[in-house]
Amino acid sequence: MIEARGLSKKYQDTLVVEDVSLQIPKGGLTSIIGPNGAGKSTLLSMISRLTPMSVGTVEIDGFDVTRTSGPELARRLSILRQHNESSLRLTVRDLVAFGRFPHSGGRLTTEDQKHIDEAIQYLELEEYQQRHLDELSGGQRQRAYVAMVMCQDTEYVLLDEPLNNIDMRHAVGMMQLLRRAADEKGKTVVVVLHDINFASCYSDHIIAMRRGQLAYQGMPEQIIRNEVLTDLYDIPTSVHELNGQRICTYFR
Repeated sequence: MIEARGLSKKYQDTLVVEDVSLQIPKGGLTSIIGPNGAGKSTLLSMISRLTPMSVGTVEIDGFDVTRTSGPELARRLSILRQHNESSLRLTVRDLVAFGRFPHSGGRLTTEDQKHIDEAIQYLELEEYQQRHLDELSGGQRQRAYVAMVMCQDTEYVLLDEPLNNIDMRHAVGMMQLLRRAADEKGKTVVVVLHDINFASCYSDHIIAMRRGQLAYQGMPEQIIRNEVLTDLYDIPTSVHELNGQRICTYFR
């Protein structure tokens, strides 16, 4: 379980996350939603220790992330940043192999190669594995970065807007893959999403942020409701059932 207590982040005079306390259950898929500037990515970055918190604590299975060694934390938790760039001319396989660094220290073993092969296959990147990242489309490159995170083989997988640069078909495929990772591999997947309908259809638990604060949290049926979404996004919404899923429509 991930537990945050009194978590805040301040940049000079601007408070971007304010006094957030929450628990992210172990297992399943948790989505973090909210309007632009709500503090979603900052919250995820503090949980993963990429961004230092101004106030508060984060524990993962009882381990304080600020006091846990880097290698130990990297064997428990992996994260995909929102913006991923590399100045190196890497192949897809080279990039995915970086996910094994916390385990191998850069000296790849037969076991590491097995994890690399599995991650490439899981993301359906076999035909691209020897191609360089700059030769791929944005969506293919995004899948390669997700494969790197999956190759790290951590129990907790955090992804900041993994649907960036991906068309609708591949976005559906990505969410199905993350759902499978939670169901079949027992991962705890935490993902920042802008698409409310993806959050509704694939999540077990939803965290809703607004103006740097925790606004709502609960199961999809508790969050994907007219009054909650209208309050969260300050725009009229209509939620209806489609094939057993709650689907949201916005009105101007």
